[in-house]
Amino acid sequence: MTGTPLRIGNASGFYGDRIDAVHEMLTDGELDVLTGDYLAELTMLILGRDRRKDPARGYARTFVRQMEDCMGLALERGVTIVTNAGGLNPGGLAAELRAIAARLGLQPRIAHVEGDDLLPRAVELGFGRPLTANAYLGAWGIAHALDTGADIVVTGRVTDASLVVGPAAAHFGWRRTDYDALAGAVVAGHIIECGAQATGGNYALFTDLGPDRDLRHPGFPIAEVHADGSSVITKHPGTGGAVTTGTVTAQLLYEIQGPRYAGPDVTARFDTVELAQQGPDRVRVHPVRGEAPPPDTKVCLNRIGGWRNEAVFVLTGLEIPAKAALVREQLETALGADAPAELRWTLARTDQPDAATEQQASALLHCEAKDPERAAVGRPFTAAAVELALASYPGFHVLAPPADAAPYGVYHAGYLASELVEQVVVLADGERVPIAGPRETRPLAELPQPTPPPYRPSSSATRSVPLGRLTGARSGDKGGSATLGVWARHERAWPWLAHTLTVQRLRELLPETAELPIRRHLFPRLHALAFVVDDLLGEGAAARARFDPQAKGLGEWLRARHVDVPEELAR
Repeated sequence: MTGTPLRIGNASGFYGDRIDAVHEMLTDGELDVLTGDYLAELTMLILGRDRRKDPARGYARTFVRQMEDCMGLALERGVTIVTNAGGLNPGGLAAELRAIAARLGLQPRIAHVEGDDLLPRAVELGFGRPLTANAYLGAWGIAHALDTGADIVVTGRVTDASLVVGPAAAHFGWRRTDYDALAGAVVAGHIIECGAQATGGNYALFTDLGPDRDLRHPGFPIAEVHADGSSVITKHPGTGGAVTTGTVTAQLLYEIQGPRYAGPDVTARFDTVELAQQGPDRVRVHPVRGEAPPPDTKVCLNRIGGWRNEAVFVLTGLEIPAKAALVREQLETALGADAPAELRWTLARTDQPDAATEQQASALLHCEAKDPERAAVGRPFTAAAVELALASYPGFHVLAPPADAAPYGVYHAGYLASELVEQVVVLADGERVPIAGPRETRPLAELPQPTPPPYRPSSSATRSVPLGRLTGARSGDKGGSATLGVWARHERAWPWLAHTLTVQRLRELLPETAELPIRRHLFPRLHALAFVVDDLLGEGAAARARFDPQAKGLGEWLRARHVDVPEELAR
């Protein structure tokens, strides 16, 4: 690494993240660029419903509040703002920011990137009539806006990493075919895109960070990107949390679906990534190989799937299965011909024998109702549940009375030839500049699985311990699939982990996955495995197909399962 790096911080990992983070990032230390990621698959559905109510909406309102407070501060400190808070209406957000600037007596150059919204063309493109249809744009619209002097760049649905790749490409003058540099910036962007998840937030091994690490208020991450695409992940001095190879590994593995991480500008090879602790709160990321992007662009599609309602019955004390069976039979009989299209029952045995508190003596029986028609999960369902209050199992009560029916969304990914996506950057002076697509593409192909390192225990003695004694994990959602990254806490445990945690063993440890398609990928340089469990989340997070609809706790469930571990590793 040579020369002065570009310091890119991130102040938002989702729509609803810490509102004060923008101010903190601007005042706690030096930055060149500040990014904010507000969009997730679920967020696009939320914004789509907002836009349906009012066509002038469809962008992240929290970002507006942040700019009302911090636009002047960013300009004063010379920090460029790049964000996807524009959501479904980047032009509308840019216009509101100009109005804010006028009220504050400021004169920032504000540009926005559009072309991701395919809803007007959805039928002709074969996507039907969804609520939202947005292509994942790349970084070159952002880069062009910055090349023309923009102080604030607002986008719609770009890839999360593009918020970092665009500023780096503009600053260093990268070409479209500088794939290794671009891939390095993609990896840096992927690491910081989820905010405090790179600085100790949601970290499986948080107790390893030590008592001097303040996790009550983790700082947000910074990527110091160099001209060759290498980076150092860090945070402002004195802020909470920690940046270690472990926290960075956890985020690297988050929601990836294989070693080839495809984007509209470059395919980054995550199997080439190496991490090194450079010092306190400084992790070097290098090397990263890149390849030409695939010929197709991913499209985020959301539609309204129908209507849902729920009731949660509290079952206390003895004969829990019999109580659950009784209320289920009663409710289904009461609904009769008016029963919703789908009733999903889940019994959580949270009860303990001889419990010291009533809550510890209670189990929860959850009934979820879904139907294409609102009426089927509205009053008929609510009335049937409530009318059992004095006529069912002993100790009958519910967590809350059933409410009115609510719509639920369904996400799925589509794909479109890249040349059919018309990215446009609208500059501060109103000029509209088309952004060309990739100059070359390369179809994605499966990489051969690396051979796991040999493992020969020194003895046959084993001990049953939680898997988390030897591993960290982080899990999440990608549409209806769950992603699960697992890494060895110590290098000596990696060969054992690679040979032991097979697809079959994962199915045994997590019975909910037993009948589902599962793919496993090895990342030897990270001492890690990554699994993709298809269909675990049904139609996606918004459809709430399971207790943990985004699979956030899946990795912690796995770490809590007991396995037989060689005695030499269990110590």
